[in-house]
Amino acid sequence: MKTNKLIIGLLSLMGLIGPIGNAQAQFKPRPDAFPPVAEEFSPKAVQMATTVEQMASWDRYPTYSVYLEMMQRWVDSFPTLCHVDTIGTSIQGRLILSMYIQPQTDDDLYRPEFFYSSTIHGDEVTGYVMMLRLIDTLLHGYGSNPQYTDLINRTRISINPLANPDGTYYRGNNTVQGSRRYNANNVDLNRNYPDPFNPAKAALQPENEAMIAYFNAHSFRLSANLHGGAEVMNYPWDSFTSAQQQHPAADWWVDVCRRFVDTSRTYNSNHFTDTYSSGYTAGGDWYVISGGRQDYVNYFHNCLELTMEISSQKTLSSNRLPEYWQFLQHPLVNYIAEIHSLPDTPVGIDNVAAYQHINVSPNPSCGNVTVNLSEPATVTVTDITGRTVETIHPQLNTINLHLPSGIYIVRAGATATKLIIK
Repeated sequence: MKTNKLIIGLLSLMGLIGPIGNAQAQFKPRPDAFPPVAEEFSPKAVQMATTVEQMASWDRYPTYSVYLEMMQRWVDSFPTLCHVDTIGTSIQGRLILSMYIQPQTDDDLYRPEFFYSSTIHGDEVTGYVMMLRLIDTLLHGYGSNPQYTDLINRTRISINPLANPDGTYYRGNNTVQGSRRYNANNVDLNRNYPDPFNPAKAALQPENEAMIAYFNAHSFRLSANLHGGAEVMNYPWDSFTSAQQQHPAADWWVDVCRRFVDTSRTYNSNHFTDTYSSGYTAGGDWYVISGGRQDYVNYFHNCLELTMEISSQKTLSSNRLPEYWQFLQHPLVNYIAEIHSLPDTPVGIDNVAAYQHINVSPNPSCGNVTVNLSEPATVTVTDITGRTVETIHPQLNTINLHLPSGIYIVRAGATATKLIIK
């Protein structure tokens, strides 16, 4: 994986219509709420591009080879503006890529890092094409569109169009028809991230291991994970209802979601209306899940991540892709610009009020730490990948740990806290 940083900039928010009401009438359940979920096998008008030239009208899905060629062509066409990072490889050896848009500058100004990622569920492919088109739009807009140029000059942007290539190309590299939700090991990657509240249900998958390493190698401050099957903005937490535990930046999230939805509705008033009338919700209020990437990123990386459900169908008919781009282009670019107005509230696991029965000190530490419990309970220590490194059955309320440098989750019963060893 390259470690070169990407430099990108601020886009002024587009004009917004007035706020949509806060009514939260629910019309349909979360599409991933009750796994296993059957893949969509209903007939669709899915056309595939077998050459890069056939992607010019953006009304097709790329074959796997065309996807790789598109990424390479952008690098060849804009050698001083972007490069491709290899995040990792899938179980079946397909590449998980990220486009870095990085103009060459002589200054060393601080530029916050932003990350878009799509299609962690392999059959939710609308975001796959939206991310490819976003890359193309930003690259071609640099130097000619003042807002895009400013955004690219002031922000480091990484865009991962396809996080689960084995699921997307389940029927082979030449079609997304018959794509499926899971990876090649039949694991839902959005239930497979380390979760501080619940033990892992399956071994950490290679795709997620690679993505975790990518987050560890960078300092992303704002990110989004694109899904399909509904049209709703879903902000953290997924692990709690808002009545149980509200995200410390919940008010900021609501403002961000409202701006995204309102901008989209200036182009299509019916978009983001199929699940909640407002077009947004706290994730756990829709349905509580564990092992999701959104909460993992918020907990462990001090990065504000949002889940964007952007199309009511998981595999959108390809002739409708340009229509969706029309009302998603400006919200997607504006969301990148939100990184320049982040809330002051820290977003890590230490801000979750549920952790009141366990105390780890000093934290951060140089290796020796004391764990104080409200009452004796089994203590489990896991590393950032979810691997258990130590299990203790104390007879007393106080125990001592000695750990090598790293980030750990110390869990006692149902409660946990993050521990940093320097």
